[in-house]
Amino acid sequence: MPFTLGDITIRNRLGMTKCPHAPGIRDSEQISAWKKITDNVHAARGHIYAQLWHVGRLSHPDAPEQKLAGVPVYVLSAIAARGGKFLHLPGLPGYVTPTAIKDPWTIIQQYKQAAVNEKEAGFDGVELHGANGYLVTQFLDTSSNQRTDQWDGSVENRSRFGPEILKALIDVFGRNVSVKLSPAGGNSDVGMPLQETLKTFGFFVAEADKLNLTYITLVRYSPLMDVEFDGKKRATIHNIVESYRHLIKNAKVFVNAGITPEERAKLISSGKADAIFICFLWATHPDLVKRIQHGKPLNNIPDIPHLYWESEKDLKVGYTNYPGAEY
Repeated sequence: MPFTLGDITIRNRLGMTKCPHAPGIRDSEQISAWKKITDNVHAARGHIYAQLWHVGRLSHPDAPEQKLAGVPVYVLSAIAARGGKFLHLPGLPGYVTPTAIKDPWTIIQQYKQAAVNEKEAGFDGVELHGANGYLVTQFLDTSSNQRTDQWDGSVENRSRFGPEILKALIDVFGRNVSVKLSPAGGNSDVGMPLQETLKTFGFFVAEADKLNLTYITLVRYSPLMDVEFDGKKRATIHNIVESYRHLIKNAKVFVNAGITPEERAKLISSGKADAIFICFLWATHPDLVKRIQHGKPLNNIPDIPHLYWESEKDLKVGYTNYPGAEY
């Protein structure tokens, strides 16, 4: 079963969020380093997809990676996201007003070059990160997209960017391309009224499915990914699987976000999902399968600071230092 790995070429080129030192694949040295990983995965008879992530307006001009890129924080409209906190920058600044890019096709071509690099590194495919308020979502959402050209206005225009990226990725990887979506919004100051959300993401999902992708990941609403402004939660809470799964006819359907072992069984047996993604449960429980088999509680707490921003001399801290259960 393919799985995603937090990798990005154009994120390193055009900007970073609050997570410094995120992995890239923009040059021959990084391609060679990734080749060691993909070779090991294949030696274990596994498959590995790389996840392409562009953060858009969720970067900061003072980030070292942004300065190295030598370009502004590009996005489609000069509208800042609320909130944010760049923990690795002096003063812990929040989000800033980005620079509207004149030609989004420039970014689409960079996605394609990222895929070319990933294929050279031995990845089996790519997943387009279209969730969590990052660039693809910023095109879809009316609160962040206020252009007046072919990329804004109608649902069709706002939905154009993601499928065009997918087509560019398909040029490189064939059918071994996928996309991740989180229609409920909330994270990173995105979210539309319910009917607008259903119409927009319903259209996007149907268009993406026409491209004969490997899979489409539907990320359910998660309170942990929601934010609050002026005493009101930002997300548009609705049943993600019930709202969009029926629109997917060709791709496999993967479901993500806080899924328990019991839910997993129901989702798959009912045909609502072909597979699920597990993140924190797997990362924080090295014996996850054995715990489930023996009915042990999944009670290890994720070390969020060391996962995302606090550095340690011992890089295992927060990643591979969680204890197993007693049997």
